[in-house]
Amino acid sequence: MTKIGFLFPGQGAQTVGMARELHDADATVRELFASAAQILGYDLAEVCFNGPPEKLDSTVYSQPALFVCSMAALHHLKSTQPEAEASCVATAGLSLGEYTALVSAGAMSFDDGLRLVQERGAAMQAAADAIPSAMLSVLGMERTKIEELCEEVRKPGEVLQIANLLCPGNIVVSGDLAACERLAPVAEASGAMRTIRLAVAGAFHTPIMQPAVERLTRALNQVTIVPPRVPVFSNVDAQAHVEPSEIRDLLVRQVCSPVLWEDTVLAMLGSGVEHFYEVGPGRVLRGLLKRISRKIPCDGVLDV
Repeated sequence: MTKIGFLFPGQGAQTVGMARELHDADATVRELFASAAQILGYDLAEVCFNGPPEKLDSTVYSQPALFVCSMAALHHLKSTQPEAEASCVATAGLSLGEYTALVSAGAMSFDDGLRLVQERGAAMQAAADAIPSAMLSVLGMERTKIEELCEEVRKPGEVLQIANLLCPGNIVVSGDLAACERLAPVAEASGAMRTIRLAVAGAFHTPIMQPAVERLTRALNQVTIVPPRVPVFSNVDAQAHVEPSEIRDLLVRQVCSPVLWEDTVLAMLGSGVEHFYEVGPGRVLRGLLKRISRKIPCDGVLDV
């Protein structure tokens, strides 16, 4: 039997209209959105299906939206391909997606997962609002060179560091807005293929997010976490975890720590995963996987 790994997308995969067809066709998916509306206090389906884009892209809305749409995709996969779930031996999620991975593996309930994601999104938005900051994707440049350039352009007191190690040739830097704006032309002049400013609220996965840690810690302390049915690989250390206390600690650390996505996928492959499913909106994770290990198949569940 082929060993399956589930991958759940993070912020940036959202698009207006996502999961609309599943919602219209499946009563269980409609119940997910109805439950989400009660927990969140607003009509999430309206935001997901009709936007506008600038509202859906806001951290406060995009994180709960991606969580619920990914859970809808998981339900669809289970109902149409039950053998995939039966063969699942590991899960992981990119940043926000780690919460979906934990819920999918039974480590926490849907309701608790959504409440945590709502608090996480609000806390990260507040931290971003406090300090002008940004995230910048640097394409076609080695990690050591990017680290050298960050050191070169960073001024005293500023934050500028690698935040996401996504795949070979795709590394994201986060930090103070002015520092990111200085880095972009320097990186391109130094050999980067190009740089792309990401459409996010601020410098996620850096110390700029430290104010969000206390809020998330309080929220996590109110949630029951149990050992997952299958190992969940953490963004923080690219290792599999099943111990609830470790999972809780890693979710707190994840807010300010770099996302080790390439290492996470390689670790999952090293554990025996032979086939992946991208369980959620978009194709971002399939694109990254092709750069990490081109031969490993990955099927999508919800492209829109």
